[in-house]
Amino acid sequence: MKRGIVFDQQMIVFLLFAVIFIAFSLFLPGFFSIGNVVTLLRTESVLGILGLGMAVVVIGRGIDLSMIALLTVPTALVLSLAGAGYGLGLSLLAGLGVAAAVAVLNGILVAYAEIPSLFATLAVGIGLAGVGQSGLFEYDIVPWPKSLDTIAWLGRGDYWGIPYSVFAFAAAAVVVGTFMLKTRPGLFIYAIGDNPGAARIAGISVRPMMIFQYVISAIISVFAGLVLAASANNMDTRIFNLTWIYDVILVVVLGGVGLSGGRGGALNVVVGTLLIGTIINGMTIMNISYEVQNLIKGVVLLIAISLDSVINPRNEETAQQGDI
Repeated sequence: MKRGIVFDQQMIVFLLFAVIFIAFSLFLPGFFSIGNVVTLLRTESVLGILGLGMAVVVIGRGIDLSMIALLTVPTALVLSLAGAGYGLGLSLLAGLGVAAAVAVLNGILVAYAEIPSLFATLAVGIGLAGVGQSGLFEYDIVPWPKSLDTIAWLGRGDYWGIPYSVFAFAAAAVVVGTFMLKTRPGLFIYAIGDNPGAARIAGISVRPMMIFQYVISAIISVFAGLVLAASANNMDTRIFNLTWIYDVILVVVLGGVGLSGGRGGALNVVVGTLLIGTIINGMTIMNISYEVQNLIKGVVLLIAISLDSVINPRNEETAQQGDI
């Protein structure tokens, strides 16, 4: 017996994206132009890559508000060191090392100190951004050095009109999706997110795995930073002050990754990215002020979180102190 189309949250969000995209294309001048579509794809790529990192942590029943700081500071460090002549390999190693160290700190605070991830990662992110803005870099905007041009294709150029950054997002989605669904550590993260107590009884090292998921998120953040820096030809460390992290959360929650943990995957992030990226791009073309855009996104986020609490309810048996 054949099964019909399942209208779950992921399918509903995709259909909503299709309707909005068609409506904008028909009634919003300039939306369907080649230049705007390319811009839309590039913007969605970085947002989607960040969403993949956030999804890993949320599936493991946490949240990572330090992601934008992890995108800016380690990436700017890579650019600075490469520009000073330290070479591609050493510069990347230093940036990833800083990101991994910060991620381990996040994980220790959440897993061992049992500080709620919302507060732990917020504090660590603010601290990391402060380090970056207090003299670590000579200027707020760190230029892309020629010594990194061998990886500049991450954010530059296109193939048949499709920016390479889109392929970077697609590759990241395939890698993260495969890791989460086909490897033991990925399945362990799902188990921990679904029920930490049961995962511990089953022999899973819950606390080390919680640290590991923050390390994954940090590495993905640096990758997103390199894609963004290559595309813009610089890294503007001031983007930490933007509300980008809320767009990332919107992508994850609207796409169908449950905040209660243990549910969702890379495909949910792709669908959520398509919807949120299209809405943000449309509002920008309509010249809606930044403040009103934030108001609209705030309302949408509130609705999404409310719906998530209904679709993926928590209970006393699985609730943990280290949750969001």
